[in-house]
This record gives sequence, structure tokens and C-alpha cells, in this order.
Amino acid sequence: MKLVVINPNTTDEMTAVIATAARSVAPAGAEVVAVTSSMGPASIESHYDEALAVPGVLDAIAAHPDADGYLLACFGDPGLDAARELAAAPVLGIAEAAMHLAAPLGRGFSVVTTLSRTIGRAHDLVGHYGFGRQCLGIHACEIPVLELESRPDTADVLAKACAEALVADGSDAIVLGCAGMADLARRMSAEIGAPVIDGVAAGVGMLAAMAAMGLRTGTSSGEFARPPAKTYSGVLGGFGLGGGMPSRSSDQH
Repeated sequence: MKLVVINPNTTDEMTAVIATAARSVAPAGAEVVAVTSSMGPASIESHYDEALAVPGVLDAIAAHPDADGYLLACFGDPGLDAARELAAAPVLGIAEAAMHLAAPLGRGFSVVTTLSRTIGRAHDLVGHYGFGRQCLGIHACEIPVLELESRPDTADVLAKACAEALVADGSDAIVLGCAGMADLARRMSAEIGAPVIDGVAAGVGMLAAMAAMGLRTGTSSGEFARPPAKTYSGVLGGFGLGGGMPSRSSDQH
């Protein structure tokens, strides 16, 4: 079983955090390939960032066509639908996966993310995935993505935000709203006394189950069928599908 975990930003240090979280829950014998995007923003904290991260996501999928599953390790789930059109194996986003695992743990969950400007996108995803009843609130700890690893007070600030969200929303679990928080989930859970779900671990677990069941995406018709072949121009010239995957390659980490 080969699971490809894609960091849609270009920061290798974050990919290392993501890889550790992914491998900590991968089943015995599974190969976890962690990939840093070959192009795009250093972090994803806006709609602009998300839009420019999508080519790198598709590039990474094209570089690993033999995977049994792909995980997009950014809470905005950038390019998820396009990735599903390109890949034959299942593709999950970490926001999607985390919400699916949080929902059965009580009557509702809260999301704690990085910056307030990303709350709107999180609300959009809650509605899109059908968790409008279960998601009781979305909160920001106001730590930029690239400061999560460098700030000495990150864990304390995040624990306070999670604990306050539980009380404010009356929720039973917390969903962490950034892949850069993946290494803190177990510590947060112990500190606040409630389940804290990291979407990286959640996504790997779900993909492993889907692979074991032999589930595939590659439909020959419908919305996620292979996109029609056509010419792409300019800097996107290499992304034209033609008869196969885009002629791209991705750095592997």
C-alpha cells in the first residue's frame, strides 16, 4: 500500500511535521510518501494562496500515478475536486477527513485554526461536507502558519484556544485547522481533556481503510471522470492531459 501525502505549500519543514504524523498512524507495511509542492506559496493563508497552490498539488499527483491514495495536507483542501479528476486512487483533504472522524465523537465539534481570515473558508467547507449541524464553532488562535513551529508559546496559545472553544461552543471535540499543528494533537487532547483530531492522521487512517477495501475513484463518466484532453498554454503548458498524466515531476521528501 502506497499513500502519498502532499503538502500543498513549498515549506519542507512543514512537510517533515506532516510526514511524522502520517507515519505514526499508517498500518504496518504501508509506504507513506510525503511530498512538498514543487511550486506555489510558502504557506496557504488566503484564497489567492489556495488558487496558486493547486498546480503544485496536481503536479505531485502526476509524479506518483501508482499510489493507492492521496492526502492533501492543507485545511483549505485546495484543488481537491481537480485532484479527484486526475487520480484513479481516492483523494482526501485533511479538513474533510478530520470532520468525518470528529462527528461521531459527540453531539458537536469546534474547529481551531490559524488566522481569522481563514475562518470563512472553513465555514464553506463545513457546509460543503455536510457538517453544518455538527460543527458548533470555528475559532482562530492567530498564529501564522509559518510561525507554528518557531514560536515557543505555540502549544500554550493553541491549548488555550482549544479549551475556550469547548466552553464557548459546548462542543465535545476539537478539529485542528492546519496541517502544521499535526504534531500537537495528542498533547492538546491531554491538556484539554477532550478528543483533538488532526486531519493528517485522520486522512491517512481513512485512506488506508479505503485502500484495504479496494476502493478506487477512476470513474469513466460523471463529474470526476477524466477531464477532456485539450491544449494548455503559457506557464501551464505542461499540464495538458492528452492521453495520460501531465508531463510533470515533483520533488519527493
